[in-house]
Amino acid sequence: MTTVAIAGASGYAGAELIRLIHAHPTFTLTKITAGSLAGSRLSDVHPQFSAQSDLADLIFADTTAQELAGADLVFFALPHGTSGVLIAELPDSTKVVDLGADYRLTDAGQWEKFYGGAYAGSFTYGLPELPGRRAQIAASTKVANPGCYATAIELSLAPLVASGLVDASDTVVVAASGTSGAGRRASVNLLASEIAGSMSAYKVGGTHQHTAEIEQELNGLTASDVAVNFTPMLAPMPRGILATISVKSAASEAQLRTVLTDAYENEPFVHVLPVGQLPATAATLGSNAVHLQIAKDERTSRVTIIAAIDNLIKGASGQAVQNANLMFGLSEVSGLTAIGIAP
Repeated sequence: MTTVAIAGASGYAGAELIRLIHAHPTFTLTKITAGSLAGSRLSDVHPQFSAQSDLADLIFADTTAQELAGADLVFFALPHGTSGVLIAELPDSTKVVDLGADYRLTDAGQWEKFYGGAYAGSFTYGLPELPGRRAQIAASTKVANPGCYATAIELSLAPLVASGLVDASDTVVVAASGTSGAGRRASVNLLASEIAGSMSAYKVGGTHQHTAEIEQELNGLTASDVAVNFTPMLAPMPRGILATISVKSAASEAQLRTVLTDAYENEPFVHVLPVGQLPATAATLGSNAVHLQIAKDERTSRVTIIAAIDNLIKGASGQAVQNANLMFGLSEVSGLTAIGIAP
């Protein structure tokens, strides 16, 4: 039995971690913590667990290193900039997956630019499908989970960038996310009357924080320069990400499709869809899947890759469990599915 604690379990990602860990064949949930909701019953905060007797009466503890220290594995689902102090106080033997951004960036200057505050350092970047990364994760005790947008965009581009068949120095990305990507904290711009029937862009002009990790990881795959112009959008749906990525290429669509399909042929969660089938967020909901499609506009020599994921699963909690499976030498798919919930 591997004991698990979840820091920040009162949020959306935390709730999905609870659900996934409860169904996991090896991990056992022993502690959940929260901030202002400490002392509350789990089922009062997350009613979806009301009928599960072994979970419903769990009480959120205070988020302290003392409360978390007894677990073999701790997931941190805390706001950016808050997990570093707690992780430093845990025993070195405690394995950690941090769902926040605190340890994703290797450049302190990039951290200061996009997040501000003290730079905590970097952990192994937890995206197993990137070249060479799976073995690094398996050998690590501390892993930084990728951002949700970053996951969709990096997996769309990584094989193509590594192949040298695309010019990633002029990468244009437009991606829409559901409102759960902004977290559970109350906000006027996330009220139903504000978002229903409307879409809006935000953090435009290269200011979204995931830009830094996307460029960091993709630049590690090529000697050429990768520069990403990323425009995120808020979509009137609870969850899901649909990303469209555009790059120049002299290669044919068939060549580029072969690169993608060969790269992900044996991956359990990343699927290049048949020609003519476009990714849709609804098909990935509740799953750890990534759906990809590629098309080339010969007139402009631009290639478009489309990706769909569930931002709370492959973009957060499912990815965290996938990383934890590797860290403990388990089957990578334990407790996870690539089959979405539809409709």
